[in-house]
Amino acid sequence: MSELLMLFGVLGSLAGILVSMALWAPRRMWVKLGALGIAMVFLPAGYFGLSEMLSRPKPVRLELARAELAEATVLGARMEEDKAIYLWLGLPGVEEPRAYVLPWDRQLARQLQGAERESENSGVPVQMRKPFEDSMDEREKVFYTAPPPPPPEKARPSENPLNFQGTQEAPRG
Repeated sequence: MSELLMLFGVLGSLAGILVSMALWAPRRMWVKLGALGIAMVFLPAGYFGLSEMLSRPKPVRLELARAELAEATVLGARMEEDKAIYLWLGLPGVEEPRAYVLPWDRQLARQLQGAERESENSGVPVQMRKPFEDSMDEREKVFYTAPPPPPPEKARPSENPLNFQGTQEAPRG
């Protein structure tokens, strides 16, 4: 939500600069009032337009800020054949999950379905390799099941109160 407010602040500042330029320019009064009216309509329209975009999945090709991300966790997916693959991704360093859309690709859909089945059986999440890379290498799997976490380390005995012969040493006095 803070990104929305920051972006709206930038839009508002730019609209304010344009209005001040229009008001101080040597123009007729009706032109100045028209510029002010347009800015008054632009600001709420810009805010509602930005907030409406929050509920829509973002095409992965438009993700520029995280283009070099190595992998993401797939939290959910929906596939519409011959239309799109919708993804709900957990990104490292980002608190909220993000919605993205991929163009339809039968091979990617099969990979995703296989990884989802493996995930259900093993209980580990589905991962997406290079989620925002434009040219995906067809030889490399994009969706895969994350390797299971390693088992916890066995506790190492700190000091054995028994000596090597299996008898307990007498306390020194």
